[in-house]
Amino acid sequence: MTGHSCPGSDIGERFLSTNVNSASPFGAAERRADHSRFVQRVRRRYADELACLAPGAPDKAAMRACLERLAGERGLARPAALRVLRQLVLERLAVIDAEQGAPLQAVTRAVTELAELALDEACRLAFAELDAVHGAPLTASGARAELWVIGMGKLGARELNVSSDIDLIYVYDHDGETAGNAEGRNRLSNHEYFAKAVKHIYQTVGETTEHGCVFRVDLALRPNGNSGPSVVSLGALEEYFLVQGREWERFAWLKSRVIAPDAVLRTAGMQALRATVLPFVFRRYLDYGVFESLRVLHRQIRDHAAKRAAGNPGRANDVKLSRGGIREIEFTVQLLQVVRGGQFPELRTRPTLDALQRVAKAGLMPADKAEALARAYEFLRQVEHRIQYLDDQQTHVMPERDEDLNWLAASMGFANTCAFLHALDAHREVVAEEFDILLGGGTQGSCKGKGCNGAARSADEELASALASLPQAFAARVQQWREHPRVQALREDTRQRLVRLVQRTGAWIDEGRVSELAALRMTDWIEPLLRRESYLALLQERPSVHERLLRLLGAAKWPARYLMQHPGVIDELASQQLLAERFDAEAFEADCESRRASLRTTGEDDEEALLNLLRRAHHAETFRTLARDVEGTLTVEQVADDLSALADAVLRLTARWCWSRLKNRHRETPAFGIVGYGKLGGKELGYGSDLDIVFVYEDEHENAGEIYAAFVRKMINWLTVKTGEGDLFEIDTALRPNGNSGLLVTRFEAYEKYQTQRGSNTAWTWEHQAMTRARFVLGSASLTGRFDAVREAVITAPRDPAALAQEIVAMRAKVRAAHPVRGERFDVKHSAGGMVDVEFVVQYLVLLHSQAHPELRANSGNITLLRRAEAAGLLSPGLGEASGRAYRRLRQVQHRARLDEAPTQVDPAELQEEAATVRRLWQEVLGHASAA
Repeated sequence: MTGHSCPGSDIGERFLSTNVNSASPFGAAERRADHSRFVQRVRRRYADELACLAPGAPDKAAMRACLERLAGERGLARPAALRVLRQLVLERLAVIDAEQGAPLQAVTRAVTELAELALDEACRLAFAELDAVHGAPLTASGARAELWVIGMGKLGARELNVSSDIDLIYVYDHDGETAGNAEGRNRLSNHEYFAKAVKHIYQTVGETTEHGCVFRVDLALRPNGNSGPSVVSLGALEEYFLVQGREWERFAWLKSRVIAPDAVLRTAGMQALRATVLPFVFRRYLDYGVFESLRVLHRQIRDHAAKRAAGNPGRANDVKLSRGGIREIEFTVQLLQVVRGGQFPELRTRPTLDALQRVAKAGLMPADKAEALARAYEFLRQVEHRIQYLDDQQTHVMPERDEDLNWLAASMGFANTCAFLHALDAHREVVAEEFDILLGGGTQGSCKGKGCNGAARSADEELASALASLPQAFAARVQQWREHPRVQALREDTRQRLVRLVQRTGAWIDEGRVSELAALRMTDWIEPLLRRESYLALLQERPSVHERLLRLLGAAKWPARYLMQHPGVIDELASQQLLAERFDAEAFEADCESRRASLRTTGEDDEEALLNLLRRAHHAETFRTLARDVEGTLTVEQVADDLSALADAVLRLTARWCWSRLKNRHRETPAFGIVGYGKLGGKELGYGSDLDIVFVYEDEHENAGEIYAAFVRKMINWLTVKTGEGDLFEIDTALRPNGNSGLLVTRFEAYEKYQTQRGSNTAWTWEHQAMTRARFVLGSASLTGRFDAVREAVITAPRDPAALAQEIVAMRAKVRAAHPVRGERFDVKHSAGGMVDVEFVVQYLVLLHSQAHPELRANSGNITLLRRAEAAGLLSPGLGEASGRAYRRLRQVQHRARLDEAPTQVDPAELQEEAATVRRLWQEVLGHASAA
């Protein structure tokens, strides 16, 4: 070809010749499927058989009907009929794809269903022949042993291309031996039986005859590759995964699926296979260690493609393997799935387009990027199909003939070839960019040993040389690492990662980007985690996460402690939306329900898995709030709002899941509710706060008390029990009627009587104080309204001002006595002029005046209620506003002290003005009772 470039198109410069009229618009004639040499051959050879396949897109039912006609009316042996069926299906796909613009999924589904049908037929033929000679393969219990034909890659994901080979792995469930023939002879071990079956299946599907083959079969992905046996037992597969399974094989097994024989697809054995495969593919912890192994695999594929293209530059334009090709989209998606799929089961899906949607929904990729990759994937796969329609070859290389390029462009719906090549370039550039962002970093610039310029140095030598450039205290801590048993036990590549992190941290300290204190806290955090190499990999792969971690650790002690307890949450720092968003309860619950549903599909939704799911989700969301807090994007009130909303969401999820698993439940949804008191009721939760809650029910079932007691015990256990992922909350139910001596869950009528002073058993004043901050956290709409009525009745009940004041002052004295202050320090919560004084004043005002002043009835928080009390004339002008500001300042000091694990007893001078304002408030409202 003579060179005539398509301006701006890299591919166009190589492919367009002077014979291509890139300005001429294509019409329907140029899209006709009969441009394909393969289609021409099929129509010549199988003209009489074409009508056997029903009109339209072929599905499994139409293919099976066609197969029966070919075997029956045409008299073809079933293996031959399968081969002819394959020719007819591909001819039909070329027509509906090129001429009618069929969606990609219609084409890939049809090819996949053809493979499923063919393999099911092949299994039936093999088993019938072998059973007649050797008898059925049996387990120890006398049941028939089963063979599973496992489809890998695109077959497993139901996205086969039109001229694809199929990657298969054969596994059988139990060892044993066959029953023998009618005379009881010719027995074989099950392994020998299934090895013969595999050969028979290959003869039916994979051998090339006068009608071609049904599919080219590749067994290279089986355990030990081409040197391994053709079929393995489930036990041998599990042992292989434990002892020899390699990182790249995890990506291969990600899309695995049992596809034949059809009879085994819904049997109990599937669960045993899943239980073997899932832990191998998806690790329990975030798995950033796979980045480098995927880089190596991708590099090998690129090198192999380059060797194939040597001496033939046209082969470099491979829409699958070249830069920006299909494989890079698949690797991008699979990497995100494998890294996080252990903790986030909703990412465990096989089809690439579905996986792209899920990683975007999980926040692992911006939605616009995921959409761009999805468009590129569909485009490149459609190009791949058209390349293969030309001659029915398993190739992904762009054709060099002008007429083929023209047909390809026309059948893709482009006006001319130049426009098509521009679009191809654009899609590949998007893919390459995103792939480079994800996998381009990590080890760049670091010596990999042999082949580096100069002599390779060990990690210990590099660590020693780095010490001189580190600040003194950080260097001393790193020096201790050199002799640390955990460090010495690490693999050399892991120690190299550790060295890189130390070097990068030291450089950032020099630049003033992070503090030495942060670096010291990082060493404390990372030391117990050294054997979990994925955390080192994450920090190396994601410098932004490394820097955010250091800033977080440098800001306060509590984040460091939280990260030590829940190291997996560190991955949240990788989110681009971390600081820009707030907690979204609806999205949080939807995500948890999605994960639960994903676990259910694989039979993993046992109680322990759900307990851990809730804990991971809660810890991650708490950590997000913590990061926003430390970075200063949230106020103290917003932190409390978000932590309270998170607690509400966790309670709702726990209630739903516990009720669904309750053995003696008698209705679809429980007729019960949870009343929140204290910080939960007032939406003022802090990090690590316990939950003051009371459980109520309203159900006429004869065993309601027993049922709801079991339900509440289960809920409390789910919330408080410690698992490998930690716990959720400490639960305090002391505010229930009669306190700790009362029933764990109370009939609502009894709760109502207790609170409204009806009957002999009634609430104390301090319990009414608690009611001012109570709210109905969850439950049925009818109970919500009834609780609101009870709360209003309690706080608006007539009271004697003097008696109420005396009781509240007496209770305040008890609380202060239980929290003595050391020396001359000022306790921001318990000292005179502290937070508790404000809270007790507000409770007094609400209980005494809300009957006459409805604006005080809402559970709106202390600051808002102080302002309303001032506006109502219950406080001196300006005192409510000033007291609110003082209370906010006291909360801020308490919050920051707890974040840094510092005492909340401070120098009185630091809060002198605020304390004086609060004492003035106390004196004006309750001073008379205090004096008495």
